[in-house]
Amino acid sequence: MKKISFFLLCSLISVWTYAQEAKYVFFFIGDGMGVNQVQGTELYLGELDGKIRLTPLDFTEFPYATTSSTYSATNGVTDSAAGGTALATGTKTKNGTIGMEQDQQTPIASIAMRAKEKGCRVGIATSVSIDHATPAAFYAHNPNRKNYYQIGKDLFTAGFDFYAGSDFLDPDNHGQGESLYTLASQYGYTLARGYEDFMAKNEQADKLILLQTEKASATYRDAIPYAIDRREGDLCLSDITSAAIRFLSKDLSKGFFLMVEGGKIDWACHSNDAATAFREVVDLNESIRQALQFYENHPDETLIVISADHETGGLVLGTGAYALNLQALQYQRVSETAFTSILNSLRRQTGNRVTWEQARQALADNFGFWNELKLTEQQAKRLEEVYCRTFTGSDVEMEKSEYAQDEPLAAEAVRIINEIAMVGWVSGGHSAGYVPVFAIGAGADHFQGRMDNVEIPARIAEIAHYQ
Repeated sequence: MKKISFFLLCSLISVWTYAQEAKYVFFFIGDGMGVNQVQGTELYLGELDGKIRLTPLDFTEFPYATTSSTYSATNGVTDSAAGGTALATGTKTKNGTIGMEQDQQTPIASIAMRAKEKGCRVGIATSVSIDHATPAAFYAHNPNRKNYYQIGKDLFTAGFDFYAGSDFLDPDNHGQGESLYTLASQYGYTLARGYEDFMAKNEQADKLILLQTEKASATYRDAIPYAIDRREGDLCLSDITSAAIRFLSKDLSKGFFLMVEGGKIDWACHSNDAATAFREVVDLNESIRQALQFYENHPDETLIVISADHETGGLVLGTGAYALNLQALQYQRVSETAFTSILNSLRRQTGNRVTWEQARQALADNFGFWNELKLTEQQAKRLEEVYCRTFTGSDVEMEKSEYAQDEPLAAEAVRIINEIAMVGWVSGGHSAGYVPVFAIGAGADHFQGRMDNVEIPARIAEIAHYQ
């Protein structure tokens, strides 16, 4: 009897294992979600229970877990365009590039496109605009991630079954092009505004785009609200995920591929806003629960993979002492950006004559300062000094992060509550830190060992037979 070579044996094992095809694929991407964003959230939840322990998120209980590197073809630290393209296509590219090779000319097919070619139903969903870098990498090809109108047009060319996000950033090419809303109808898409509108239109729609209400977009079209700022009636990522599953499940015989991005983890980390970031991770977990419910009914045919395009902020859990005080973050009741809006409202109400007493009360109400959280004399002095500099002078220089321009008093309040919680940040940008990878379901055992981001879509494609 002839001996089988080790390499042939490995090949046969691989073919046999991948024969367990994933008919239904969920790919969740936590934008900016490094390992410390995940562990910080679990430690925070543990402290809320009065314990020094991890309170696991649903996805961290998945049977397979590892980490992935994220560098791009041109930079040790990737941006979301190159990071998203790597996760969508299995190819590293130049920072700023969407769905194209490093030459910024050659288009690359994503795993979503391959799923469609196979005959699967396909959905792309996010908590930010649908033409933002990460979702765009799955359906568009563009050398510049900021060419939002052209990226929006590629959405129709790709022709996927379901798209969802806050809105389009540039729906009419700055007034020089045909409206993307008009094109949606021409390409056979039903446009739903908000979850209730989706429920009313879902059954009759062949293809569908779910956006937030026009009223919400008139206020802020770039993203749906942070979880910490959410009000009744706001579109949330869990609603979006539920809608996507409902819509794609209208014909389960075809199978489906669904990518869902928790896009505002990144935004909160750009602002170094730990309380907001941890709540965004919890919010992503709530969306993943929607997929787990589906998985429970189809365990042998469903694959769920969770990862991230990069880490943002260089989050540090611990600032020198052998301790954490993450439970302090529960007293932050709004994001840094929402607190900026509160201060702006006070300016309008008082004719820009906000007193220190009014500012102090707003800080107490929204950060728990002086009440639930005691401040040191120096911390209190810092807040008052920032107030004096920005509320009694003629000009205010806003503090800028990647996606926000905030009142200096809001930024200082977040810095101080981070100090109290013993959380640190290295920068307001991305880092090259490892990001987590979690998997459950058909073929999930192939997400083990040291990985690079380009391997994730390659393995998904093999497991789902998209080749």
